[in-house]
Amino acid sequence: MALKEKILEVVGGPHPAAVATLAGGLPAVRFMVLNGFPDMTFVGGTMKSSKKVEQLSKNPNTAIAIWSGKEFSDPYVEIRAKAEIHEDLATKKKYWNPMFEQYFRSVDNPDFVVLKFIAAEIVYHGQNMMSMDVWKR
Repeated sequence: MALKEKILEVVGGPHPAAVATLAGGLPAVRFMVLNGFPDMTFVGGTMKSSKKVEQLSKNPNTAIAIWSGKEFSDPYVEIRAKAEIHEDLATKKKYWNPMFEQYFRSVDNPDFVVLKFIAAEIVYHGQNMMSMDVWKR
């Protein structure tokens, strides 16, 4: 199986992800649900007023970790990415998910924004951490 296919087995669709930003020069990590796509972008929704949006506005470089969470021995990935913050209604509608309603009420909520992370590099750690491969854009 090709490296990209292995990565997509871990990240394809919605997954909890640990997203790290910089806050005053120090790392800040929080969990978000991100959807992984075949073009190696990762998309999630958040509040415009959140600390992560403030931090990504100042420095869009981020680190993300995603693990399938099924078995401890399952593969996981580490991602270095650049974030984009999208406030336009067209993008919000494109990525809207009904599960967002409990957090954002509706796609029209002005505090709802889409974060799109464009991977520059993905490190794939294979089964039982027996292998490590690197994908680069």
